[in-house]
Amino acid sequence: MKIVSRNEELLRDALSCIPQPSSRTSLAGCNRLIRFEDISAAAFKIQCGVQKTPCMYSRLSKQYGMDIYLKKEFLQYTGSVKERGVLYLLMSLPQEQQRKGVIVASDSNFSMAVAHHASELRVPVFVILCPSTAPARVRMCRDYGAMVISYGSTAKDAQLHARRLAQENGYLYLEEEDSAVYLSGLGTVGLEMYEQVPKLDAVIFPAGGHCGLLAGSAAALKHLNPHISVIGVESESFPVLQESLKAGHPNDDQACNNHHFYGDVSGVCFGNNSLQLTGKLVDKVVTVREEDILISMLRLLEYERATVDAEGAIGLAALVAGKLPELKGKRVAVVICSGNLELHLLQQCIARALTLDNRVCRFSLVISDYPGDMSKLLELLAREEARVLDIKQERTFVTSELFTVEVICTVETRDKIHTAQLRNALLERYPTAAWTER
Repeated sequence: MKIVSRNEELLRDALSCIPQPSSRTSLAGCNRLIRFEDISAAAFKIQCGVQKTPCMYSRLSKQYGMDIYLKKEFLQYTGSVKERGVLYLLMSLPQEQQRKGVIVASDSNFSMAVAHHASELRVPVFVILCPSTAPARVRMCRDYGAMVISYGSTAKDAQLHARRLAQENGYLYLEEEDSAVYLSGLGTVGLEMYEQVPKLDAVIFPAGGHCGLLAGSAAALKHLNPHISVIGVESESFPVLQESLKAGHPNDDQACNNHHFYGDVSGVCFGNNSLQLTGKLVDKVVTVREEDILISMLRLLEYERATVDAEGAIGLAALVAGKLPELKGKRVAVVICSGNLELHLLQQCIARALTLDNRVCRFSLVISDYPGDMSKLLELLAREEARVLDIKQERTFVTSELFTVEVICTVETRDKIHTAQLRNALLERYPTAAWTER
């Protein structure tokens, strides 16, 4: 892939102000300044080990008034974009270290990517997890080929044990950070999108506590075309990146490392490299509500048949929430970076999203307990084309007249307009009908 740079100076200026960070792992030698050449080298080296994922035109484009292209990184083998940085990191290790092995201590997408690619490269890999880790995550790490060890009662216990094992046995302890090697691997997403979608106006990335993808890809995109807007999106509940940019250093006051819904975007694991690159090269960082993320997950499932987690849906959530009106009529790429959502959580998310989208509603009303009255209610719902999901009758604790029954009904509608029509029809027939507010 031949790429001609049009903005060498901008990237060089951004990197010139990045101080050398102190390493949080034993990869101190890898913490140097990221260059465009590093990203290009990473793209060449990992091309046979990761998917070149599609960046496809989305049917959501008409709904939001712009040409939307979705970069489907959740199609990677482990369901996460983290594979790019992990593979390049592992391939860059000295042969002696590859022979000894690596060790990680979390149930994140990063750890699953390490488990898979280390096994593929025949590097011994150990994953230390606390007993409270979801069984599905434990099983996946084992299936990818890692030796999984359960230890301690908290994630911190597992991390301390992993560090001790690394020191005693010569393993390399890895945790997600912002070494130049890791950022270069993640930055290959920017190269691919630039090649796949001509005349891009803007690219939207997840941000939050893990902004390596945003920083690395911004370095590539701004190097190639400084006029492309690079936008980061993080949760309103955990504005980690915004607070860090204001403070001028990584700030974990807003972090929440135990939030299962947000996963990798709720904690802080970036350093000065990522932060300085983001501050210099990223045009905008916006926040979105949890409700917007849930509806974004629903849109992706319905329109793209894509089952993604909060990290994967958060970029599109900025468009769902109308946070970027300046992109109307523009050509926009959105990175869908992760699809690792536990099944029980997926079920809860979709049910909640349908309610937020005014497509599942609940009402209660009191009718007489005589034959035929219930059938009249069901006939009304059928006439209004509402699908009954659940219906309950309460007789014992009804406080109104004798021989009446309280009916609590949950129904599914097409959209907000259909819900309003159903509500009007019910109130006309049953003036005392009460709707449960979401």
